[in-house]
Amino acid sequence: MTGPSTLGQCSWPDLDGKAITLVVPLGSVEQHGPHLPLDTDTRIATAVADVVCGRLGDSDILRAPDLNYGASGEHEGFAGTISIGHDALRGMLIEYGRSACRWARRIVFVNGHGGNTRTLIDAVTRLRFEGRDAAWFPCAFPGADAHAGFTETSVLLHVSPSTVDTSRAVAGNGEPVGALLGAMREGGVGAVSPNGVLGDPTAASADEGRRLVAEVTDRLGAALVSWEVDDQGRLG
Repeated sequence: MTGPSTLGQCSWPDLDGKAITLVVPLGSVEQHGPHLPLDTDTRIATAVADVVCGRLGDSDILRAPDLNYGASGEHEGFAGTISIGHDALRGMLIEYGRSACRWARRIVFVNGHGGNTRTLIDAVTRLRFEGRDAAWFPCAFPGADAHAGFTETSVLLHVSPSTVDTSRAVAGNGEPVGALLGAMREGGVGAVSPNGVLGDPTAASADEGRRLVAEVTDRLGAALVSWEVDDQGRLG
C-alpha cells in the first residue's frame, strides 16, 4: 500500500487541470471519558481517510488537512471540550466547499463525530444546490455503543494505541441513547454520565478495532468509486 497523497504536500502546478476528489477528515475536540484523547473523533476520521486514500493510490484523490473542531455542545460540561457550534461549523463547511470546488471536481467530508451530522446535511445540501459536487460520509459502526465505550476505545487501540489509558477505562451509562436524549437535551452528556462515557470500554480490543476500521474503510472505498449521493448529501 502506498501512502495517501495529501493536499499540503502539493503545489498548484501539481493540481492544475486534474479531476481531483478531495477527502476531508472532520472531527471534534471533546471529552471521551478519562481514558481517551480529546481528539478521538478526528483520529478516527483521519485513520479512515488515510487507509482509503492510500489503498486507492490515485493521484486524483487527495487527503486534505484535518478539520479538528466541530459542534460538541453536549460535551461542554467537561473540561477540554471546545465546540464551535452549528452555525460556525455550517459557515466553515460551506465556505470550505465553495473554495475547494473552484479547482477540485468533488469533495467529501469524512465525519468522525455524530454531533456534526445535522450541520453536514445542511451545509452539503447547500453546496449541492449551488452546483458543487459535495458529499459527506459517516465513520459509523453498526451496533456501536454511543460514546467512548467499547467501539471507540477498540478503534483507538487499533489506530492510536499510545493515546489510550486502559488503566482509567471504566463503564459509563449503558442505557440506549434514545432513553437518554431528553435528559441530554437539558443538561448534556454530564447529566446522564458523570464520567462522560456512554457504554463500556473495559472489554475493548485492538483486534475488534481493526475489524471495525476495515468495515468502514471498505464502505468508503466503494463509495468513492461509485459516487452515489443521496438527497441529504450522504455518500454511499
